[in-house]
Amino acid sequence: MIFYKTATGREPVREWLMNLPKEQRTTIGVDIWKAQSEWPLGMPHVRALGDGLHEVRSNFPEGIARTLCYVDHDVMVLLHGFIKKTEKMPPADLSLGRKRKKDHEQNKKS
Repeated sequence: MIFYKTATGREPVREWLMNLPKEQRTTIGVDIWKAQSEWPLGMPHVRALGDGLHEVRSNFPEGIARTLCYVDHDVMVLLHGFIKKTEKMPPADLSLGRKRKKDHEQNKKS
């Protein structure tokens, strides 16, 4: 598993995780580990979003955490993480995950 890096070297998912309470970080980490170690894993833990993009699902009383990722050969790339309050995927978050996936695929070829 690796974290997506921006052109400036930032790792947005790592930063997001570090700003969450320890209990949530632990739950999300366990869910990501389970998804990676048992890949391919389906619902209710992982949902395909199309074009190779997936969401790892983590549930909390105060919201629903989603970590968007894709698998590049045998490596899970964590692209975007967020906590949502509704069941519907926010279009901006989905768009950002797709953009980062495309960016990562293009940059690894360079």
